[in-house]
Amino acid sequence: MKLRTFICGLLALALYSPSYAQDDAMLASMRQRFGLYTERAVQEKMYVHIDRPFYLVGETIWFKAYNLNGASHRFLDLSKVGYLEVLDSENNAVLQTKFAMVDGRGNGSALVPSTLVSGKYKLRCYTNWMKNFSAENYFETSISILNPFVRFDPDRAAKEETRYDVQFFPEGGHLVNGIESKIAFRGVGVDGKGIKFKGVVLNQQNETIREFEPELNGIGYFKLKPEENAAYKAAITDSKGQRFEYELPKVEPQGYVMEVKDSTSALVKVTVTAKLESEDPVSVYMLAHTRQANPVFGKKGLGKGQTVFLLERAKLGEGISQITIFNEKLKPVCERLYFKRPEKQLAIEAEVGKSFIGREKVTMNISASAGTAASNLSVAVYLDDSIQYQAQHDIHSYLWLTADLKGDIENPGYYFKNVNQDTDRQLDNLMLTHGWRRLKWDKVFGGQLVSFEHLPEYDGHFIHARLLNRADGKPAVNKEAFMASLDVPARLYVDLSDKEGRVKFEVRQFIGPKEITLQTNLAYDSTYRFEVATPFSKQFSTAPIPSFVFDKTLENQLLTRSINMQTGNAFLPRLYTEKKAVLTDSLPFFGMPDEKYFLDDFTRFPTMEEVLREYVKGILVRRRQKEFHLRMIDKLLPNTYYTTDPLMLLDGIPVFDADKIIEMDPLKVKKIELISSRYFLGPMTFTGIVSFSTYRGDLGGFELDPKVLVMPYEGVQAQREFYAPKYDSNNASSRIADFRNLLHWAPNVTTGKDGKATVEFYTSDQTGRYQVVIQGIALDGTAGSKTVSFDVKKRTL
Repeated sequence: MKLRTFICGLLALALYSPSYAQDDAMLASMRQRFGLYTERAVQEKMYVHIDRPFYLVGETIWFKAYNLNGASHRFLDLSKVGYLEVLDSENNAVLQTKFAMVDGRGNGSALVPSTLVSGKYKLRCYTNWMKNFSAENYFETSISILNPFVRFDPDRAAKEETRYDVQFFPEGGHLVNGIESKIAFRGVGVDGKGIKFKGVVLNQQNETIREFEPELNGIGYFKLKPEENAAYKAAITDSKGQRFEYELPKVEPQGYVMEVKDSTSALVKVTVTAKLESEDPVSVYMLAHTRQANPVFGKKGLGKGQTVFLLERAKLGEGISQITIFNEKLKPVCERLYFKRPEKQLAIEAEVGKSFIGREKVTMNISASAGTAASNLSVAVYLDDSIQYQAQHDIHSYLWLTADLKGDIENPGYYFKNVNQDTDRQLDNLMLTHGWRRLKWDKVFGGQLVSFEHLPEYDGHFIHARLLNRADGKPAVNKEAFMASLDVPARLYVDLSDKEGRVKFEVRQFIGPKEITLQTNLAYDSTYRFEVATPFSKQFSTAPIPSFVFDKTLENQLLTRSINMQTGNAFLPRLYTEKKAVLTDSLPFFGMPDEKYFLDDFTRFPTMEEVLREYVKGILVRRRQKEFHLRMIDKLLPNTYYTTDPLMLLDGIPVFDADKIIEMDPLKVKKIELISSRYFLGPMTFTGIVSFSTYRGDLGGFELDPKVLVMPYEGVQAQREFYAPKYDSNNASSRIADFRNLLHWAPNVTTGKDGKATVEFYTSDQTGRYQVVIQGIALDGTAGSKTVSFDVKKRTL
């Protein structure tokens, strides 16, 4: 009997071993492919601290960008260029700028155009690498801009017809016939804020089968077990007694339903229930991850249409985790978000006096407790002038909630300030109503490694263009393209066009507004034209801009703010507004020349031909068929010269016609530099370089070929200092008006080893209550914020 049992066991093992081996192989394949994807698809997460959320036209937006690793929230030194835009309600850009970033930090400023109309606008920020993913990943916040010089409607929303956006979200994504599901809902008004209402679920006979109402910010949930071939709708009644009806999601005859809840303090229970056509045993796979880190894999068989996964909470990372259920073909069938509260928060304290007088020095002591890690902070001090606006989300709640959820989160800080069972339940409802798929699983589990169109700008800004045939507009393939600008030192960028005619130039230290030139090798290719692409993103998020409302009773405060803005712009010393550019490298792109000639050191000749023949030893001037040619003598092989023209540059701009060089007035040329050997630049090779530099670096009246595209192009903005006057006993009584309502902006405050820092500034003549807003993050990824206030009273003479 025992022998028979042993033989049966061996047979069973032989029969089932291939199946288990195959299952293990599938899980191993999931792990491998997920790991390969996450290694390549590094997630950047950006937070931008702006000096205040309300502006008048003519004022300046000051900002600090924190570029972080999406998984760890640590500073990520991947992108060196950031893009900031202000968009109107139709996603038209009304303001755009680029700024430099170092070690994941960058700051800058932007002047609010005087042509804008009053309203709410969307400020967004991103990097070139982030353009590979959804625009929902970009940093976004709403700001109010008011134009006091143009009449505006203070409350446009009041004239609009009452309407609400009410949506329903089955847990896991689907309603399936005969399976009970939790259905979360969210109702918001035109202002994007949650509404209060009472609702009922009606069947096809208009019978009430469920009653529901929101718990917080228009969000709540109810449970429903759909009947076969049933359709449901919801009717809500708002606080004014108005009734509205909405369709519930369609009930599927077959499918999967999931339920996620805490089983114990240490375990998360994930229940998967399925109703399928076939009764054959099937398996499902589970993948849980926290922002592409801490992945947990599992596989279960669906016994009697249901199975349970138990997740250890300790294996999940802090913040939002994404739990996805796959069928046997690795197609996602259910998905859900789960939140694990972060244990630490950067505790920031600010010690400042309660009251000051005008033009008095303020010393503020800041402490940020982050263990042994230093913290990087940004500080804004502005007048709280009672004009209503929506406060900016703090960095802690943004990183843990807003950045990883779809749509606007109303008062996200609430979920962290009040930790109890109620907020845990409300937070879980938030996961259901704002959940979305950050990952596209066909790219993760596809057969090929994912590729990305936009590269990270690790060394400098990318300028993209297309090279097209002038006659038919078709792409020019494998053609040489040259880009340069009148700059000191000279910098030349080259590329070969691909099969789509695309070329790309990675420019370094490209600061401020410039004029760039784009051309092909005009000695051979003169029938092409360039189209320069905008570096700003063309994709937009679905988050709407809240409606604009201005309280008419605050007209006096608005008048004061307008006067402050105009006097500030009038008296701000322009001399100190921008830092002078520091020339880190005075050499041109080709480095130290082999020969250099300063023409003032020689007797001047009237023609360039004589100058080159008499003084410049490394060049031979030849004339064939009535055309001049320059030939470089190879320094590595004496008495040997190249048989093709070298790369000829005039103030860094390529010139492909030696006749035009010979025709130049030599009295306008300051120096001539030579590279007397082959020079390799990108995909191109040149038989030497001869560079002519004029005295002013402005081409000296030389006319470029009309086929050269010359256009203005804005580089990353020059670093601009925030100006604020300093008062002492000598100038405190100065009669120059000081009506600043933004007293101080410090984008880079770094705490010492003791976690402390000191900020000093002076008050202005504008009295009132001032807000101090501090945002920051420690090097270990712990974020925090602090808001304090103080009063400024009138100075007595």
